[in-house]
Amino acid sequence: MPENLELQQFQEGAPPPDPAPRWLERLQRRLGADCPYLGILLATLSSLFFSLCSVIVKGLVDVNPMELASFRFVGVLLPALPILIYTRQPVFPEGKRVILLLRCFMGTTGLMLSFYAFRHMPLADASVIIFSTPVFVAIFARAFLKEPCTLFNVLTINMTLLGVVLITRPPFVFGDKAESEDVAGKTYDIWGPVAAISSTLFGANVYILLRALKNLHFSVIMTNFGTIALVYTLIVCASIGAVCWPSCGRDRWLVVVLGVFSFLGQILLTLSLQIEQAGPVAIARCADIVFAFVWQMLFFGETPTAYSLVGAVMVMGSVVLTALKKWAGTLPRESSLRKRFRLILLE
Repeated sequence: MPENLELQQFQEGAPPPDPAPRWLERLQRRLGADCPYLGILLATLSSLFFSLCSVIVKGLVDVNPMELASFRFVGVLLPALPILIYTRQPVFPEGKRVILLLRCFMGTTGLMLSFYAFRHMPLADASVIIFSTPVFVAIFARAFLKEPCTLFNVLTINMTLLGVVLITRPPFVFGDKAESEDVAGKTYDIWGPVAAISSTLFGANVYILLRALKNLHFSVIMTNFGTIALVYTLIVCASIGAVCWPSCGRDRWLVVVLGVFSFLGQILLTLSLQIEQAGPVAIARCADIVFAFVWQMLFFGETPTAYSLVGAVMVMGSVVLTALKKWAGTLPRESSLRKRFRLILLE
């Protein structure tokens, strides 16, 4: 496909699916080709590693979040490069270059914004906002992939947005004091929630773009992502004067662990999106919310507020309803179980 037609698929609808690559077929056979939830399982494991990355980012208070983002991309690039060379994949394949560049820009910007949010907000609050991506995936899938947006999608979108409002507690709704009160009596400004919401928008576009790259080997996607993102973040770090090596041994080891966990989370996310559709993967990734609440109380001793809990329940509720709708839609029409979910399916 010529490069000037790469983005045309987003304007005229998704193209017919290409045959699955051989390496992906072999992986599915080894792990169980008859497992319909393999992609969702891989996405959930990805959430575990990414949630641990957010714990490291929040805990390393002496290292700039933008610098930590560059270390994370080193962890993505170094393991992916030998795999790319070994499998003899094209480094920058023709016909996918524009989408690869867009994926790198969207992913890098979204991650830097999320790191800023993790540092300047309670961990669970930032995670809930960032991983409300199924809402925005549905919107962008409708805009670019021409997927239908039903009444059910509209209801879950509004439910999620209301949950985000309860978590961020904007002062024009809750008063001036709500802006600065967090779980531990500390303060955080409005830029933390702004960064979290912006990260969600960029992250939703990444899901759509990765679906367009589903037949590329994961090492190609990760090598391009790691290389371009590393250059991007180093430029940002140099512009703000944040290029330095962590001073103590503990911080240095945590930086290494951040890179390892980043690679594991990224490879699992990429594989899941090459097996499963964008919407269900985004839903499974919201398991990060559960992990975030656990890590917040376990590592930082922060008890979430009532607003945060109610908002998280609303976001998770919309996520669960979306997952149930997807599962019920796979059942035979004559199934009695499917009939019980007819309200969700709007049948």
